[in-house]
Order: sequence, then C-alpha cells, then structure tokens
Amino acid sequence: MRKVFALAALLALSVTACSGGATSVEEQAGGGDGAASAATQAAASDAAPAPAAVQCEVGEVDGELVLYNWTEYIDPELITKFKDEFGVDVVEDFYPSNEEMLARVQGGSSGFDVVVPSDYMVGVMIEEGLLLPLNADAIPNAGNIADGFTSPPFDPELAYSMPYQWGTTGIGVNLSVVGNNPDPTWGWIFDPQMDDQLNGRISMLDDPREAMAAALSYLGYSINSTDEAELQEAADLIAETTDRLAAFDSDQFEDLLVSGETAVAHGYSGDFFVGFDEADNPDDYAYLVPEEGAVRWVDNMAILADAPHPCTAHAFINFILDARNGAQLTNWNYFGSPNVAAEEFIEPDVLEDPAIYPPPDVLSNLEFIENVGETERLYTDLFTEAKS
Repeated sequence: MRKVFALAALLALSVTACSGGATSVEEQAGGGDGAASAATQAAASDAAPAPAAVQCEVGEVDGELVLYNWTEYIDPELITKFKDEFGVDVVEDFYPSNEEMLARVQGGSSGFDVVVPSDYMVGVMIEEGLLLPLNADAIPNAGNIADGFTSPPFDPELAYSMPYQWGTTGIGVNLSVVGNNPDPTWGWIFDPQMDDQLNGRISMLDDPREAMAAALSYLGYSINSTDEAELQEAADLIAETTDRLAAFDSDQFEDLLVSGETAVAHGYSGDFFVGFDEADNPDDYAYLVPEEGAVRWVDNMAILADAPHPCTAHAFINFILDARNGAQLTNWNYFGSPNVAAEEFIEPDVLEDPAIYPPPDVLSNLEFIENVGETERLYTDLFTEAKS
C-alpha cells in the first residue's frame, strides 16, 4: 500500500489573495470547476434537446463497459473487480484534457459509455445534449455522496453526473533545486528572475483552462475572466514563458519531475503525491498551492447520450460509489473522495493529510473553473497561439 508523506508544513500557507472560492461545490456562487455561469444559464434556451433516460435495474449490464477516462485515474484492481463482479469486459481509453475529450465525443458514435469530465465541462456537455439523464433508481449508492457535492451548480440535481474525485491544481517542486522553503507562488513558472537555473526545467499542463488559470491567478485576475484584455495578458505571459519550458504535458508531468528532467511542474495534486511516493528520494519533493490563488476541481462520472451499453454504465457508476470501492480509489490515487461513506475505509494518513484534504483557509483562496460560454473558445484559441 502506498504511503502518503506529510506536506503540511508547505501547505500552511498565507492564502489571502484574490479569488474567494468556497469550501463546498454548492456554496460556490456561479462557479464550480465547471459551475454554471451566467452565460451558461442565459444559453439554456438554446441547449440541445435532452436525450431520453433509460430504464435499468440495479446492477443490470447490457454488454461491455467502454470507459473514456483521464490517464492513470483508476486503480487497475477496481477494473478487475468490476469485470469479475459483473462478468463483463472493460475497454479503456484515455485523454489529457477536457477539451480533447469533448472534441472526440461531439461527432457522436464514439463508442464510449462513461466519461469523466471536470465540472465546468459537465455543464458544456449538458447544453450540447451529449449526456444521458441518469436513472437514479439504478444508482442507490448515490446516497453515499457527501453533502458538499450533492447539488453542484453545473448539475444541481445530479441529473446527468455523479462526483468521482476532487482535488487542487498547483506546483510540484524539487526541493534540492528550489530550496527547502520555497515560496508558494506561480512565480516559479512565470518569473524568470526567481531562479535562472530553472530555464528549460519547467512544465505546464497542456490544458487551455488550467494553463490560463495559472497565468490569470499570477496576474491577480479571476481564473474565469471573460475580459478579453485580461485573457490576452495571460496568454502573452504564457507565450513569454514558453522558451523556458521543457514541455506542455498533462500525462507525465510528475514523472518528468521525479526523473530530474524538470524541477518545477504544474499539475494535479494526487498525481504528484503518487509520483513523489514512488521516487527514490521522496523527501526531495513538495507540492505547493500558490498563494495568488489556484484551481479546485471536481471530476464526475457521466454517461454519453449515445452510449452503446447504458445499463452497464449505470452499474459502473454505482460500483464506484460503493463505500469500500470509493475508499480504494482514493487510497490508490490520493485525490479527495466526495463519498462520505468511504471515509471510514480511507487510510488515516490520506484522510488527515492537508495536502489532499486542504484546510478551510487554503480552500477559501481557490476557484472552480466555470463554464464561460462562448469565451471558452477564446481561452482555447489564445492558449494554442501562446504555446506555438
């Protein structure tokens, strides 16, 4: 079993900067890493017609499960357990960003059953009619979901999605390079004067909203800005930083860090913890939540409207929401669990680690990525231009 090491000292941050996030999804007014924004609500009348729900019994399967998920985001033993318990095969495919996943499924007939979009992307997919309404009767384990996740702004009645995992996006650092008490700041990426030996040893996520969020936070703006001048300033900052980067990478950023190819990496909390724990010298690494503000996110399980095996998909979602299975997921990938019933089975050193379950003063400085409507395209276009 992997062991989580303490990062509390580096996460006892003075986080009094800009964003004013909330400590639960439903408390985030107008936001949730995908919360419904005013633009989203205004566009509701133009949303694609909702597909019809399907009727499935609890545990009913209608073929194999075709899962389209983030890379290295589920314990392989859970996949094996599901296959053995339900007598079906599981086919897995992976994506590095919400936008790539969306592009893949927009054309229809993708063949996937379950996808795992971040919360702002859930709202986008609902609007486009890409998600199947869930049959609540087939998912009784939804009763295990913690109160803070039962009414998210992007899907207030959990009609189309169920929470999977949550966490933060920040910076992983090699302490032997940056020093033992690094300031928790995005400056490790964006300020060339902080340490010139970092040139060529930095990575950023290859994700438009996450990369732009980092730049916007550093500049003192909301990560959900719709101001074109602010977005252009953030894109210019990324463009100025590109020559100092080793890579834009969303799949192996933690591996690049622990292998020594980079010394500073932008990425997701749990991925870093797994990477650090598997390193030869784990005490040389730390995870920082930047004091300027950062992203808090919730990833969710959803069924595509054209899923070829919708009943198997319901069975899988209910399976993951089982208390023991939910705990196994968190014990394996070190992300926070939205499953309150799982907590008694989560390893104490995971549940009590403030790097995984941040204290309120850290959470208060985080923002969820919102669906910003038509401005989503501008984020993507500016980021694509900035990194080219």
